[in-house]
Amino acid sequence: MTQASPAIELKGISKAFGPVQANKDISISVQPGTIHGIVGENGAGKSTLMSILYGFYKADAGEIFINGKLTPIPDSQAAISAGIGMVHQHFKLVENFTVVENVILGAEDGAMLQPSIAKARKLLTELAEEYGLNVDPDAVVEELSVGHQQRVEILKQLYRKADILILDEPTGVLTPAEADQLFRILGRLKEEGKTIILITHKLREIMEVTDTVSVMRRGQMTATVKTAETSPPELAEMMVGRKVLLRVDKKPANPGATILKVDDLKVRDGKGVERLKGISFHIRAGEILGIAGVAGNGQTELLEVLGGMRPAQSGTVILNNDQIDLTGKHSNGQTRRNRGIAHVPEDRQQEGLIMPYEAWENIAFGYHHDPKYQRNRLLMNNTAIRADTMAKMERYDVRPPNPRLPARNFSGGNQQKLVVAREMERNPDLLLIGQPTRGVDIGAIEFIHQQIIALRDQGKAILLVSVELDEILGLSDRIAVMFDGHFMGERLPDETDERELGLMMAGMTKGAA
Repeated sequence: MTQASPAIELKGISKAFGPVQANKDISISVQPGTIHGIVGENGAGKSTLMSILYGFYKADAGEIFINGKLTPIPDSQAAISAGIGMVHQHFKLVENFTVVENVILGAEDGAMLQPSIAKARKLLTELAEEYGLNVDPDAVVEELSVGHQQRVEILKQLYRKADILILDEPTGVLTPAEADQLFRILGRLKEEGKTIILITHKLREIMEVTDTVSVMRRGQMTATVKTAETSPPELAEMMVGRKVLLRVDKKPANPGATILKVDDLKVRDGKGVERLKGISFHIRAGEILGIAGVAGNGQTELLEVLGGMRPAQSGTVILNNDQIDLTGKHSNGQTRRNRGIAHVPEDRQQEGLIMPYEAWENIAFGYHHDPKYQRNRLLMNNTAIRADTMAKMERYDVRPPNPRLPARNFSGGNQQKLVVAREMERNPDLLLIGQPTRGVDIGAIEFIHQQIIALRDQGKAILLVSVELDEILGLSDRIAVMFDGHFMGERLPDETDERELGLMMAGMTKGAA
């Protein structure tokens, strides 16, 4: 019996962006009907390689074979025609469209939409039943949970007859239960003969669901191994080039005086919907309060209110025994910084950086009044800012270490390092940090965690918001769980587990430690 041709075979793929060699002579073979993981540090070239496979970029050199046939992929339409679908980390859905409207968008049968919608609704129902992707075709996307929105993305690719699915960091915004359901869906897709490429920085997921795993480092493919024949520490060492501590190493907290006290905080969004429903908590010097919860349950609004980005309707916030104005009339991000609050926002691209601006300009944002950045009252000392940026890049291992590079030209993880470096080096009394390691590689995760613990040990108060339960459990001294604008309860890390926290995140159990 002859062996089937690889579903995907890349030979000698190279791609450079100016002086930066993103991919260098990469060859990889993915067998049909398997789940193939790709891991590597931020900037290792994973996303570039997948963007070439999906037609976003054109390789400078190399060939792509699909099912044994040489297949040029000049654009995404060619990738779709070749049976390749991609589920992006940030979903590409129109939120006020229904599920079926999103699925047919760009794949309509003609000018008359109703026949397309009727045909798609029937096919969607069949696909959903076959693969366990149950979702209402007529539901409006913005009313669906994040997990169901992801199902819509997968259904969209299956509707386009994709036999090869690329998933980029698919569990970044899912609860543990939703992630488990996703893995069951991937298993069913594999059983039906689909080929899946899984890009993730979570080694536990690699070990649980993949058949083989490829490791990339500095633009090159360094190894491909059978998952059953490797281990998380071995993969981490291959990715980073050194041994990596896969757990948070910290001493017990030594809390001091109360730094932040929040009482009965209520917040409405622009549509008048109440997002925070009277929450109260405190954080002391030298401790980390971790907020667990599925995205969209009030954590973002909490960070924005405390960071001066959004007004509150009622409640009190006291920092270092002085009350903070919550109306927004005399309070903003700048006044919060002056009060000793640093803020690493959840969305680095929308709130943490101005993407077309260069790294050194982004490092100065919010801190441009720093005397060492001033030449005089009218002029900035750009040379000093660039030198300071270069020093921060070296300390935080930002790649490439080029202060003149626009923020949009860095990988997501290196963009995150820029924001973290800017905020954490300001010696704040209170650090607000949202999703500190979203999309960040394992070596950088270890480093960022070390910096957070170091700040705690210096006596700083830290409010940590993360959808990563292992991060919440590893870093926090106390854990509060948010659901629908409420605190479901508080737990101590050594007296709970991911299962209990997951139930609380879904609003299914309540109680204080």
